[in-house]
Amino acid sequence: MSFPIRTSDGYNLLGIIGSMLFLITIGLIVFGLKKYRLRTLVIISIIYAFLPKMLIYSYQETLANGIAAVSLSENGSCHFEEASEDIMTGECSLVLKNHSSEDVTFKLEFIDSDWDGNYRAESLMNKNGPYTISIEANRQKQIDLKELLDVSEIPNRIHSGSSSYIHIKINDGEKTRIL
Repeated sequence: MSFPIRTSDGYNLLGIIGSMLFLITIGLIVFGLKKYRLRTLVIISIIYAFLPKMLIYSYQETLANGIAAVSLSENGSCHFEEASEDIMTGECSLVLKNHSSEDVTFKLEFIDSDWDGNYRAESLMNKNGPYTISIEANRQKQIDLKELLDVSEIPNRIHSGSSSYIHIKINDGEKTRIL
């Protein structure tokens, strides 16, 4: 349960406020207790670290439907090579899992991992996208995309390289999720 203080869009006011409230709450608990301060602090830290992941997993396995039930099973990777000055080959591989009992279809877009905005990498794949992906109910699917990309009009891009821990955005027309 991390509060994102900074995202690719800049500073996140709700993340900053949430982080400050969490720290204030921990401080009040420590100062308010006379006995068992350390024990309570350790228990809260353990619950805070593990409970959100368990709740998300439980929700996706039982109640979620549509794109809310889709998760990234592995981190994924992308590899780019310059074929010529204006053409680049891009290969991305990731594994998605549909936890619901219904088939799901959505559009997939790539988001750059670099928050500084110095260069474009993974989002170069969006030049030929968004990609329509369908995953059957309770299935895991390997997504392998290999594209020739026209990068003649794209400034601040990589010329070759690889990346892992891919960030994606999925959209089913009504909802959008970033994984």
